[in-house]
Amino acid sequence: MKKNKNIIYILVVVVALFIVNAVASSYYGRFDLTQDNRYTLSNTSKTLISDLDSPLIIDVFLVGDFPSQFRLLQTETKQIIEEFQLQSDQIFINYINPIEDESTRERNIEELTRSGLEPYINTDNSTGKVTQDIIFPWAFASYKDATVKIPLLKKSITQSLEEQITNSIQSLEYAFADGFNKLVNEKAKKIAILKGNGELDDIYIADFLQTLKPYYNLAPFTLDSVSANPQGTLNNLKAFDLIVVAKPSIAFSEKEKLVLDQFIMQGGKSLWLTESVIMDKDSLYNESRSGVSIARDLNLNDFFFKYGIRVNNSLVKDLYSAPIMLAIGEGSQAQLQPIQWQYSPLAASNPDHPITKNIELVKFDFASPIDTLKNDLKKYILLQSSPKSKLEGVLTAISLADVTEAPDEQTYNSGPQNLAVLLQGEFSSVYDKRILPFNVDNFTSESIPTKMIIISDGDVIKNDVVRNRPKELGVDYRGFKYGNKEFLLNAINYLLEDTGLINIRSKEIKVAYLDSEKIKETKLKWQLINIALPLVILLVFGLIFNYSRKKKYT
Repeated sequence: MKKNKNIIYILVVVVALFIVNAVASSYYGRFDLTQDNRYTLSNTSKTLISDLDSPLIIDVFLVGDFPSQFRLLQTETKQIIEEFQLQSDQIFINYINPIEDESTRERNIEELTRSGLEPYINTDNSTGKVTQDIIFPWAFASYKDATVKIPLLKKSITQSLEEQITNSIQSLEYAFADGFNKLVNEKAKKIAILKGNGELDDIYIADFLQTLKPYYNLAPFTLDSVSANPQGTLNNLKAFDLIVVAKPSIAFSEKEKLVLDQFIMQGGKSLWLTESVIMDKDSLYNESRSGVSIARDLNLNDFFFKYGIRVNNSLVKDLYSAPIMLAIGEGSQAQLQPIQWQYSPLAASNPDHPITKNIELVKFDFASPIDTLKNDLKKYILLQSSPKSKLEGVLTAISLADVTEAPDEQTYNSGPQNLAVLLQGEFSSVYDKRILPFNVDNFTSESIPTKMIIISDGDVIKNDVVRNRPKELGVDYRGFKYGNKEFLLNAINYLLEDTGLINIRSKEIKVAYLDSEKIKETKLKWQLINIALPLVILLVFGLIFNYSRKKKYT
């Protein structure tokens, strides 16, 4: 009887294992038990690949025997793209080692470099011997007839390799989702780059426009035709979803303001980078190396006042600021040196808003403080100067010679100053209950819900130009990267309600690294613990076992 029960028990176990195995082979799942949910894709990522009607092929070049930091990036990359693959049977992954075959190694390096995939040269001397590894932290994604390159490593010359790897791992889902977005989604929304009021020339905003181009349809839009055909200009402007006003220097006429006002009333979004003080670094590079700050009147005071903000005619000086490069010394002995420049505040971001969460400090030049006024609109402070700030009025002489003098820190007591503000809600028209500068078809006094961002410095969007070529926005002469480009891209995404990618971009992942110095110090100890200790334990166990046997059978 007992024997029959054992047989039945064994049969039940075998059948249960067979059923579990059959179910497991039919349904594949993975469980993300990480504290930061690093392997759980966002809904935005899932939606991007939910309707693929052709194969999406991913070629990953981060393949090979790498140093430990890159092995971590390699593992995390493999995990995240496998998560994407689980969401769609149209995703196919190829792992390609471009330098594995010696006969094609040089040709592959040349071809990939020509395609824009710059290799990372990793130098390692941790073992006392200098070795160099050529690594391609890149991937290609191809869909139908289009291909995009996907960077797996966010490089920065001011960060250690571990910091770069950490930032890269945090950005992996965004890197792939961003690439897939460029391939899968057609550009539907239109952005007007406003012209005609002394805005920055295209070459000074070229890098940011190039960044926007894969996502949106961009077109210049001039207000010059307002004087002759204001209604036609307004109708044409309504075809756009958002306007970008980059550092205007010529006052807006009432007709131009009414066109912009009615664009906003129809739900149009706007990004304003305006300045209320005339002063920039270029105006200081003269024989006297000085200049005087002057109030700038763009005829927008009533415009912004109605919407609940005021850009003041003063400058923000901040002890926490970016340096300026100046020639120090006389004649041939002069040398370029970086010196702190209080007129270039480094603005801290609001960690609680998706536009500014997890972005680097944003660099300003001659920024003005923004006051918020009470009305029904919701207002969010996006960027502020540090608590060690000071306000300086207009008609003040500003000299490059002042940088050699230590600032009086006691006078920097004005507290944080608002430098970028988001407004959203239902806007009231500036021209409500006022005589209109021209007759508008279907004048609207109250907007549908919309959004606007005001930044008190046009240089936030301005890239440097060297030898008539635009440089990357937000990167200074040292290669130090500020958060200007990421902030502006987030701002555009948010205004146009493309918030999914913002949330992925701001995802936080905590990466734990071993302390390399401690590893060197304790290497011998842990080798003894891991190799010698088990042998000692085994030897002691053997001696005890033999002693016990002898004692038992003697």
